[in-house]
Amino acid sequence: MNDMAPWQRAASGAGLLGADGSMAATIFAEMSALAARTGAINLGQGFPDEDGPPAVLEAARDAIAEGVNQYPPGRGMPVLREAIAEHQERFYAIRLDPDREVLVTAGATEALAATILALVDAGDEVVTFEPFYDAYGALIALARGIHRTVPLRLPDFQPDLDELRAVVSDRTRVILLNSPHNPTGAVFGVEVLREIVALAERHDAIIVTDEVYEHLLFDGVHTPISTLDGARDRTVTISSGGKTFSTTGWKVGWLTASAPLLEAVLAVKQFLTYVNGAPFQPAIAVGLRLPDSFFADAASALRAKRDLLSSGLTAAGFTVGLPQAGYFVVADAAAAGHPDAARLCRELPSLASVVAVPVTAFVHAEHRDAYRSLVRFAFCKRTEVIEEATRRLAALPSRSTR
Repeated sequence: MNDMAPWQRAASGAGLLGADGSMAATIFAEMSALAARTGAINLGQGFPDEDGPPAVLEAARDAIAEGVNQYPPGRGMPVLREAIAEHQERFYAIRLDPDREVLVTAGATEALAATILALVDAGDEVVTFEPFYDAYGALIALARGIHRTVPLRLPDFQPDLDELRAVVSDRTRVILLNSPHNPTGAVFGVEVLREIVALAERHDAIIVTDEVYEHLLFDGVHTPISTLDGARDRTVTISSGGKTFSTTGWKVGWLTASAPLLEAVLAVKQFLTYVNGAPFQPAIAVGLRLPDSFFADAASALRAKRDLLSSGLTAAGFTVGLPQAGYFVVADAAAAGHPDAARLCRELPSLASVVAVPVTAFVHAEHRDAYRSLVRFAFCKRTEVIEEATRRLAALPSRSTR
């Protein structure tokens, strides 16, 4: 692996190299191509099929008409950085300096990339929870870091604290937390967050937290780990407007951190995209300043879709664990007679004209057996689309009956 080019190391670390060393298509590209080719309903990709709030869309149109079409400042437009700081204080009582502690990025993925590349040196260990968002493995490999994982298991996908303690050590540079979690929809309890902070303090690690689903909880409220004692100065908090405002294609994200940490990340970020999305930045600022009722209604609407899809999957024979947040439900296909989720997902377009993604796409190859029968379905779609998908899934034959 040391003789590989950086892109090959990253691809290999994410399991994206074919047997001949060339790039293999990701399962997401494969499933989306299947959906397009077969006309199947695509519940594989996590993007909404409805536009976001009219005020946010109108603000983007106004910005374009007003000439906000050139490079914005490298840290992001002041109007958005100020709105992010206001948002953090409004919802979480976190006070930030918008000029020194807020950085606008090209989506949360660029924020993750810049942070990992800035903070991780060759041989440093990065701890994530598994299953993990697929970019994590590739970015850690690109930084020449060592990826360690803590398993999340059915029924609640909460980490075992003893297993967490066993993985974190003095070699750990970053503990990368994703809560609310993709793909499982789990929300980590405060006791888990406190243990992460304690371990980070004990081993002098940095906490990086991916909170893009922060407003899409179905019960309770989001607790940023940076609000806990001892966390603030060692935490990089990452989020974006894409999931909250149904504007995933705009790729407007941000990170907040103490000034020294942010400066380290900025040193890398300025050589990635440098800047992005000038007219979308003031529009996302409008979104962040929407009334509380918008955020509550968005979560409530998504919860109804979660319940609709979960009921349909249960009726089709799947075992379903209700997610606490996010865009996705994880279903165990073994009870429906399909123990191999990867095989099922490749056959599902012809069997039921629906596309989903196997959870094995989010785990290291050597750990796939533990997740072999699990499938991720997206419910961030129009209600009528979910209703039609559940009707099709209801006719899914068991492998034992075929």
